Amino acid sequence: MMEDTAVQASDDTAPGLVPDAQHLPWWQRALAQGAGYFLPSLAFLIMPAAFALDEAPARILVIIAVSVVVGVFFIGTTVVMDWSKGARWSWLGCLSGSVALLGVVTDLSTNPAYFTAYVTACAAVLIRWEHARAVIPAVSLLSLGGSVWLGDLFGAIMAMVGLTIGLTTGLGLEAERTRSRLRVAEERTATLAVAAERARIGRDLHDILGHSLTTIAIKGDLAARLVGRDDTRALVEVAELTAVARQALADVRATASGLKEVRLASEIASARSVLTAAGVEASTSPALPALSDHDSEVLGYVVREAITNVVRHAGATTCTITVRGTSVSVADDGRGFGGSRPGNGLQGLERRLQEAGGSLHLDSSGEGATITARLGGAT
Repeated sequence: MMEDTAVQASDDTAPGLVPDAQHLPWWQRALAQGAGYFLPSLAFLIMPAAFALDEAPARILVIIAVSVVVGVFFIGTTVVMDWSKGARWSWLGCLSGSVALLGVVTDLSTNPAYFTAYVTACAAVLIRWEHARAVIPAVSLLSLGGSVWLGDLFGAIMAMVGLTIGLTTGLGLEAERTRSRLRVAEERTATLAVAAERARIGRDLHDILGHSLTTIAIKGDLAARLVGRDDTRALVEVAELTAVARQALADVRATASGLKEVRLASEIASARSVLTAAGVEASTSPALPALSDHDSEVLGYVVREAITNVVRHAGATTCTITVRGTSVSVADDGRGFGGSRPGNGLQGLERRLQEAGGSLHLDSSGEGATITARLGGAT
């Protein structure tokens, strides 16, 4: 029963409830929810009648009738697990009351403590563990105390057996409930990890393809203008265009497998080539600071995205790339952002920097725009 129990509902659900069994006929639902474990215990209900064989027939019938009521409440527990919280508490109370009544009608010749396990096991499967772990010891200690008062050693032993059965059942169900929560959490984590990886690949592909396709378009236009005027240089531009296209394909494959390495130095070198081909005067820092691979990669993406925006949208004539420590800025004398919102590329870049513990700042006016990225404590 414990292995089949999936805790998928709220905390008020009976710990022993098997959601998948709720569409079954009542007797199949009872078996699925532990009736097979409970049935052998009904043999103990023979004791009250056996102890009263020398009593009057009417008294024996009353004892048998109360014993049957106890058995119905005990086995019926496996059918009522889908009831409301209040109804399940009432059911447990009726079971406890019928056990106490059995002691009354037998003048305590049948100690109610003999049936402690009935109450504790039902408490474990009917009510939340937070409550059951208090009810089970309380019922067991009450049974133990009554047995000691009566001088009934067997009753004391059965009270301790009831405590063990109740706690074992409750702890087993709670452990399964915890495992179920962990499975749900793991599935949720896996889903989020897949979504994060898709976002990463999409962001990287945007950065790589946006930059490479812009370079291809510029070099293609330049080669077209040079054809017939300077065929030698046109062939050089076409050769470089082909190389860029092949590199873009390699970058896409590498990015999809998570192996693409972007570095600040290579991106600045590439930026100079792209800007020159686009007719933009490029100015870069003469020397670069020593950076970790992580910082160099993040700042490399900044330069790549910023240069793509300069070439595509700025209409600039000059562009300056400045690196200070773990900070890089790309400034141009173009038209600026013109009040428009940053595109997907810059938004993805901002998320990348935030994940790296950095920040992205955009300054724009009619005289140009500046994109500044800072990592760590850069100023």
